[in-house]
Amino acid sequence: MSEKSEQHIEFDQPCPIRDVLDRIGDQWSLLILEALKNRILRFNELHREIGDISRQVLSRTLKRLESDGYISRTQYPEVPPRVEYALTDLGSSFLVPMQQLVQWADKNHEAIYLARKRAVEV
Repeated sequence: MSEKSEQHIEFDQPCPIRDVLDRIGDQWSLLILEALKNRILRFNELHREIGDISRQVLSRTLKRLESDGYISRTQYPEVPPRVEYALTDLGSSFLVPMQQLVQWADKNHEAIYLARKRAVEV
């Protein structure tokens, strides 16, 4: 009978909810993940798909999503270089709760807007 050794991981952020939401909850990450749903896109295709994101912010957000394991980046040795972005299994698994959040936000947007408006009027 062998004992399973447990490795202690020292997290930068001990709260898993804050750790994940701080990284994924920014203005652009959800849009990028949604754009990559069921397809592979190149940088310029992503830029056109999202529209009002700067190239610098798109690049920074893609690097962060890649480092967190949500997307993969494949660079092909061609001239000019071709780089493609795709969801990983982790990124694909996030689409289910993300879609639920998007549906909830869509359903409740008017109520939230009206509550904000009432708060300003007080």
